[in-house]
Amino acid sequence: MNFVRVLLSTIGSRGDVQPLVGLAWELRALGQEVRLCIPPDFRDWIEGLGFPVTAIGPELRSTGKPAPSAALPTPEQRRQMTESTVATQFETITEAARGCDVIVGATALQVAAPSIAERMGIPYVFAAYCPAVLPSPHHAPPVYAIRGDVPTATPAEYPALWAQNLARFNESFGAALNAHRAALGLAPIADVGPHIFTDRPWLAADRTLGPWPDPDDDAVFQTGAWILPDEHPLSAELERFLDAGEPPIYFGFGSIRAPQNLSAAMIESARRLGRRAIVSRGWADLSLVDDAPDCIPIGDVNQQALFGRVAAVVHHGGAGTTTAAARAGAPQVVIPQHYDQHYWAGRVETLGIGVAHAPAPPSTDTVARALEHSLQGDVAERARSVATLVRNDGARVAAERLIAIGAGR
Repeated sequence: MNFVRVLLSTIGSRGDVQPLVGLAWELRALGQEVRLCIPPDFRDWIEGLGFPVTAIGPELRSTGKPAPSAALPTPEQRRQMTESTVATQFETITEAARGCDVIVGATALQVAAPSIAERMGIPYVFAAYCPAVLPSPHHAPPVYAIRGDVPTATPAEYPALWAQNLARFNESFGAALNAHRAALGLAPIADVGPHIFTDRPWLAADRTLGPWPDPDDDAVFQTGAWILPDEHPLSAELERFLDAGEPPIYFGFGSIRAPQNLSAAMIESARRLGRRAIVSRGWADLSLVDDAPDCIPIGDVNQQALFGRVAAVVHHGGAGTTTAAARAGAPQVVIPQHYDQHYWAGRVETLGIGVAHAPAPPSTDTVARALEHSLQGDVAERARSVATLVRNDGARVAAERLIAIGAGR
């Protein structure tokens, strides 16, 4: 088999990083050399798996969640932050990519990576974890809460929304990107969004859960979701809790800011239905409302081992959690906040494997109603049926294609 050196790069939360680690795992299993360029929050974890890491930017956990009272940055502050971010990307990714045969960038913040690959004369692959990230007349662009975007279900609005979305890429990154391209002797880019996404993007999402909407569009290569195998056992405390009664409800919001008073709404909604609760603390540091034995807080956990033992999964709608719950056959309640989460909430409801919470702050009443529906027998049965259709070989498919691309450059 051919030997290639691959750089996997992303800027984002664990939901952005973990799929890349799943791809790295498969590449290494096939005898390839892999490096990762990721935020410093995840360096220890990934180096502990035996992969070399280049940290990029500040720690996201401490800087990515401003206090509710914090003022939004001024236009001048945004410009300075953008210039600093782009400069950091060019410097850090260039160093990390030395000697590599191919670069893979995930998330739409990969402003510098395609230009670096172009300057080095090596292939560049952009990968999205959700169809909604890629421009299409068949769906709306992701929802950015900080801009005040709202979900839309009107197809007639999609073209205008995408035009606005792509215009923001030019406004935000155009000047900084082209200044660095000029310094590298590269021609300027007129449209930043298509430059980042490339004309042959990859879609690392399961075909059943998140299919590309135009089956005749062969420009998008859908690999399937990149899943990192997890053999970590559940803690003894969690095992005892699971064994002590009927399957509980899992509540977790990952690494995003949780709506106000979410812990109370979650726990009380489970109690209203006579259910126990598992509360994942996450980056929002969710906590219990009392010391009653029907609830337990947890930190990082092997979702692959846990989700098959719970009655339902209530979560924010990240691609990874949605896929993990679907693979486990667990009914879902999705409470989306921003970006691609609204897409996944809609897919869960369309597939009949759970409920999409309305775009409003969750309360005990609304979460309880959504849970009550998700726990119905037909929904649970549908969730188990869909689980048999969700594939787990997406990272292997992507790895084999990358090896061919890197070897053929």
